[in-house]
Amino acid sequence: MVSEAAAHPAKTAAQPKAALNAKRSFWLKQLHSWHWISAAVSLVGMILFAATGITLNHAAQIPAEPVTKEATATLPAPLLARLSDFPEETTDAVPATVARWAAEAFKVQVDGKPTETTADEIYVALPTPGGDGWLTIDRSTGEAVHEKTTRGWVAYLNDLHKGRNAGVVWYWFIDVFAVACVIFSVTGLALLWLHARGRPSTWPIVALGLLIPVVIALLFIH
Repeated sequence: MVSEAAAHPAKTAAQPKAALNAKRSFWLKQLHSWHWISAAVSLVGMILFAATGITLNHAAQIPAEPVTKEATATLPAPLLARLSDFPEETTDAVPATVARWAAEAFKVQVDGKPTETTADEIYVALPTPGGDGWLTIDRSTGEAVHEKTTRGWVAYLNDLHKGRNAGVVWYWFIDVFAVACVIFSVTGLALLWLHARGRPSTWPIVALGLLIPVVIALLFIH
């Protein structure tokens, strides 16, 4: 009796190849899905970080005109009296009632922020992306001064690039964005590998992308 494999050798040989093609097709589909999803998630962020990479690299050539605004107000007597119980030397945040008053008077958030407190004055640093700021309260008179300096949109975006004074939410956004970029790059590498057989220039170009920064670092960075 002749076996089915012996009777149909071409069919038997085609089965492993068909399974291999099906497996390749599955992974190709998965990689394409993860690649375009990660690209969609990180697209705007990549444009932002690429553009601000250029502006950071040429920061000295990009003029910035600092604009400083100052506002004053007087702390109400009941709140000033409450500060008499506040320690003379501390970094504790101002009382919640004082923080609420500052939010109404100056549109600033000082609740929970550390202070530099002395017997004469309470100072709260209020740095922001692309600028700086502070609030002082005279403990004897209640006079409060808020100053804010901004350096324009380029400085603002540059500080977002660096994660400087941008807060916790932006801190985590950078991490999520970085993970999306890694997924985009790794899936791109896998897709290059899957298509490289039909595109002979793939790996030479990839190698060139690695070689150029390595050569620059070795020869020109000392």
